[in-house]
Amino acid sequence: MRQIAERLDINKASLYYHFTGKEDIVRSLLVGRGDEARELAGWVRDQPRSPELARSTVLRWLDSFSMEKLRGIRFMNANPLLVRAIASDVGVDVGSELEALLPLIVPSDAGPEQIVLTRMAFMSIGTAIAAAVDVPAVTDEQAIAAARSAAIALIERASHVDT
Repeated sequence: MRQIAERLDINKASLYYHFTGKEDIVRSLLVGRGDEARELAGWVRDQPRSPELARSTVLRWLDSFSMEKLRGIRFMNANPLLVRAIASDVGVDVGSELEALLPLIVPSDAGPEQIVLTRMAFMSIGTAIAAAVDVPAVTDEQAIAAARSAAIALIERASHVDT
């Protein structure tokens, strides 16, 4: 908790005021992202089906990432065993929430490649953060821009795949 407080540039007492420990931080992050994934699903259900829906959905998901959420992703990437344990404990699986969106945003006759490309588009933010770890002087904004560019390319490719 001391290291987390130092990285956030706050004192440890302030961190303990909001969270009892690392587990509580991870729980909060997972629940928050799970809620956001469910909200996105609700938004998708209210949209007319169109060829643009996959792109709009993926970009809406990516555009929901703030700098604070990126720090949360880094924290969770640094603590994978803790994340898995808590995710099963609280019953939150953001990946499953996003997976449930696929039937709503890809055509019913979509082939395996189209489905994989769409899944990859959703995963682009985590991939960009992991890929940027050892890149000198890369900013969070640049990592997000790279994730967005990759997601757009993946969705564009998915829309042109033969089923």
